[in-house]
Order: sequence, then C-alpha cells, then structure tokens
Amino acid sequence: MDHIDHILIVDDDREIRELVSSYLKKNGLRVTVVQDGRHMRAFLDTDAVDLIVLDVMMPGDDGLVLCRELRAGKHKAIPVLMLTARNDETDRIVGLEMGADDYLAKPFAARELLARIKAVLRRTRMLPPNLQISEVGQLLSFGDWQLDTSGRHLLDRDGTAIALSGAEYRLLRVFVDHPQRVLNRDQLLNLTQGREAELFDRSIDLLVSRLRQRLCDDAREPAYIKTVRSEGYVFSMPVEIAELRQ
Repeated sequence: MDHIDHILIVDDDREIRELVSSYLKKNGLRVTVVQDGRHMRAFLDTDAVDLIVLDVMMPGDDGLVLCRELRAGKHKAIPVLMLTARNDETDRIVGLEMGADDYLAKPFAARELLARIKAVLRRTRMLPPNLQISEVGQLLSFGDWQLDTSGRHLLDRDGTAIALSGAEYRLLRVFVDHPQRVLNRDQLLNLTQGREAELFDRSIDLLVSRLRQRLCDDAREPAYIKTVRSEGYVFSMPVEIAELRQ
C-alpha cells in the first residue's frame, strides 16, 4: 500500500485549521490539526508525522520556541514549515535560524502551501542534486569533528552528539563532500535547497554563521569554513571517511 503523507497543522486559528485541513485532504494528504504546543507534544508522543506546519504567532509557546524545541529533541528530523502573519525578512531569518525548512507568510493561498509542503518533502527525501553520495552508516571526519550521515548529527571528540537542523545538515554535507572547493551562494542554495526554494542569499550567510557556532569555529579566523571575498565559501579542512561502528 502506498504511503500517504501525514501532515500536522499547529495553529490557534480554527478557521485556518479547518480550511487548510480540508484542502490538503482533498489533495490526497492525511491531516491532523491541533491548536497549540501542548497538544502538538501530546500527539507526537503517540503518532508519527511526515511534516509539521507550525504557526508562529500563538498564545503560550510560540512557533519559534516550538521549532527550536523540535530541533533539539527526538523529533529533530521532522521537516517544519512555518506560518506567520508578518512578512518581514527578519522574521524569516529567525525562523530559518530556529531550524525551519521553509517559511510562508499569511495570508497565503492553500495551493501555494500544498506546493511548498511537497517541495519540502521532496528535499528531505533525496540528497541534494550534484551532491557526492557518501555510503550509509559512515562517519565523515574533519578536524575535531565527525558527521554521522545515518543519524544526521555531529559528533565531537568525546562522541557527544550535536543536533543539527535539516538546513544545517544539508549545508554541512555539501561542504564536507566538496572540501577545498570554493562554492558561491547560488551553488550553495541550489545544492542545499533545490531551485524551487524561494530563499535568499542572506539565508546562506546565516546558515554558515550557525554552522561555525556548531563547530566552535572563530568567525574572524575560521579553521573550517572560510570566506572567500567576492566569491563565496570554502571548507578548508581535509575530510576522511570512517566506518560507523554498530
């Protein structure tokens, strides 16, 4: 039996929940709706979903807090599409920083939401185009770090796992699979997000900044991700492939 994608809608606006749920169901998706973070947590404790549509402006824990919580916990691999009533670039950047995979401002057309959901699901289920494939169950070692391609997280020298958002993982994969090669922002956007993503160059700068923080890399004199003026970025650390012990 074919898999039917299960979408969780988290929004305190009942009318939006009903309209979005009805439209997505008509287009072949399975949909569950909840009104706040408490109900979201309770549902995720017992059921699996393929993607979460998360409203930013909600009473109690807002969407940004919930997104950050998701990325730090056991549900970090679930893609998140954020909704907001504000269409400000700063809000979009904050949403990406918290680990959102995409961002859509209200009011929006249900058809666009469906298209973005499908695009995010495609991106999370396939390696970025032109990305050299590393074997499943391998550790990519560089400097003081290893990237677990199975668990999709970083490991420090002591073997402690550092959680990565979906966007952070994809960008780091691009860098470690293309070491010592200068990549411009357009290339990084295409490799990490795909051409259908309506993101902007500054989102790459933000993700690079976040990765440097994860890697404890000095932004002024980085050892891992160096800025090449007027060209882009280069991952300067040699990368080795190690076997993942089961």
